[in-house]
Amino acid sequence: MVAKMVMVMLLVVLIITNFDATTSDGVLTYGFYEEKCPYLEDIVRHTVASAVYRDPGIAASLLRLHFHDCFVMGCDASVLLDGIEGMVSEKQAGPNINSLRGFKVIDWIKHQLEEACPYTVSCADILAIVARDAVELRGGPRWEVPLGRRDSFKASFDGANTYIPAPNSSLEILIANFKQQGLDEYDLVALSGSHTIGKARCLSFRQGIYDPNSERLHHYHHHKRYKTTFRQTLRSICPETGRDNRPAALDYSTQFLFDNHYYINVLQGRGLLPSDNVLLAEEEHGIASLVWEYAYNRGAFFRDFAKSMVKMGNIGVLIGEQGEIRRNCRLINT
Repeated sequence: MVAKMVMVMLLVVLIITNFDATTSDGVLTYGFYEEKCPYLEDIVRHTVASAVYRDPGIAASLLRLHFHDCFVMGCDASVLLDGIEGMVSEKQAGPNINSLRGFKVIDWIKHQLEEACPYTVSCADILAIVARDAVELRGGPRWEVPLGRRDSFKASFDGANTYIPAPNSSLEILIANFKQQGLDEYDLVALSGSHTIGKARCLSFRQGIYDPNSERLHHYHHHKRYKTTFRQTLRSICPETGRDNRPAALDYSTQFLFDNHYYINVLQGRGLLPSDNVLLAEEEHGIASLVWEYAYNRGAFFRDFAKSMVKMGNIGVLIGEQGEIRRNCRLINT
């Protein structure tokens, strides 16, 4: 009887372990590099921590790299490729040029990993782990990152211009954009919370502070337009013409802390980007109620954000013999 009970307990443990080790579609696995590169997590964590210590704002940039990678051809590190003859880099696309940064941090991580475990860890997996560590180091949630991605042979300049959500997108466009990536309205609201850290360029939010149509947002209660003082502050940063690259904090109150204050800002009509404020444009999708929930429940936001990050990190991944493991994240091996 005791032997049978032990066997049953072992079987249960094996089932739970197997469930926890694999994503829902069985593509990426937890602990993928445990034997092949046991110091992977330590190397990434130490390097990201050093970078964030020197520049707290780099955390948002590193998180954004993963997002902009996954929305173009999937999470395959295509965003890291430099342009070569016959291929224009995604770095030159409208949403990325003069905006994306953090590439040197990825380069340094890759260099260390090639020393520790050559030709083993993909650049796409590095981006996924870095995004998680950047969030946690700014006070956000930690989640286990399923791994096993491989790197693409090409980039898509046109894809970067097409699939990365624009800062002035309507709610309908945002929903359709996320749906195209296999993400739903819950993921849209949760991942929008990444705007609790970082900055945006004047070019991205100018429309929301000068266009009268952008001010008439269908907010709850008395928050029917940008607060006058908030709008005036933004106008002092971003004139009607020129200074396109001048930045403003996405979360004016706690710009370096990963918290749920972004949603409080949205409820007050103080989202920086037009695409932030449209989350309250309609009630029928249940999106507005999620904004309220996250504004009052940081734990719920952290839980759902982590879940959506894992889901996003599984978009269009290359596995097995697909793609390659780049030796230099900026260049294909051949």
